[in-house]
Amino acid sequence: MSATDSISPSISALEDLHSVEQLESWLSPATSELVAAMGRLKGDLLVLGVGGKMGPTLALMAKRASEEAGVPRRILGAARFSEPGLEERLQSYGIETLRCDLLDHDPLDALPDAPNIVYMAGMKFGSTGNEALTWAMNCYLPGRVCERFPGSRIAAFSTGNIYGLSPATAGGSVETDVPDPVGDYAMSCLGRERIFQHFSNVNGTPTVLIRLNYAIEPRYGVLVDIARKVWSKEPVDLAMGYFNCIWQPSANALILRALELAASPAEILNVVGPETLRVRDVAEAFGRHMERKVEFSGEEAPSALLSHGGKMFESLGKPEVGVDSMIECIAAWVMKNGLSLNKPTHFESRDGSF
Repeated sequence: MSATDSISPSISALEDLHSVEQLESWLSPATSELVAAMGRLKGDLLVLGVGGKMGPTLALMAKRASEEAGVPRRILGAARFSEPGLEERLQSYGIETLRCDLLDHDPLDALPDAPNIVYMAGMKFGSTGNEALTWAMNCYLPGRVCERFPGSRIAAFSTGNIYGLSPATAGGSVETDVPDPVGDYAMSCLGRERIFQHFSNVNGTPTVLIRLNYAIEPRYGVLVDIARKVWSKEPVDLAMGYFNCIWQPSANALILRALELAASPAEILNVVGPETLRVRDVAEAFGRHMERKVEFSGEEAPSALLSHGGKMFESLGKPEVGVDSMIECIAAWVMKNGLSLNKPTHFESRDGSF
């Protein structure tokens, strides 16, 4: 696949997507801006936690963009690879896989040096009732990684959940707002940020903290949760009445480009779409596409977990894929019974329980 100036989803292409490999290829275009960034970046790239929802497509996108830039870069991915077939699939894309439980000292220490790291490891779902492991994954492990790779350039995943709820009319939280995390997951994610900030200060490690809110693709995300409710004629919960989202290929490309923004002290960047979306409006849009009457439950609160992407827009540009394109794509995918990760986001949670 050659470089492209567009990352927008092509609805007509959906009909030809049947396998995981085809879908991941479609979700990993190498944009001209990313190709230029990968051409400027020096050295190999190691993705820690490559086995998560976004990891395979981010790694493949980085591989393609590096090849388009003519840079002989190794793209390495470390994970436990508990999903059958994932390691082999990544290897078929040209990604070098490293089987590793990152919480184990010896395997982590044995990982090869890499000038560039995208840190995607963490725990969210199942954190309620398993708080100790959540804090180990989200706070202890980042410290170990920072000690292992003090000279690397790091883009570390975080979340907009660390901000807490804000008025739906206020435009969303910005990077300079005081965090107000609710629940163990959000608190431990703020802890993760503080650990990366500490080691960035102490070791001079160039770091950028990615507060993501929320990535969307046909198999997973807030829009998929709402679409599946509408399609199956289940009530759509209005408890969290507003949200942000961003097309996953856009998010991956922006996060890879954000490696160039890494600094010491650590930079913080909201990675988010430009719109504040209303659950009721989105559900009704799916209802029109699917010719379904939409039912609702719960009451719409005046506050929600919302972020503002102004800093990102100024530094890297706005995501070009709007919500209408995402809704059209996901409606078509759900109606054709396309592949699903079967992992609800629980975005409607207002008490921080996941």
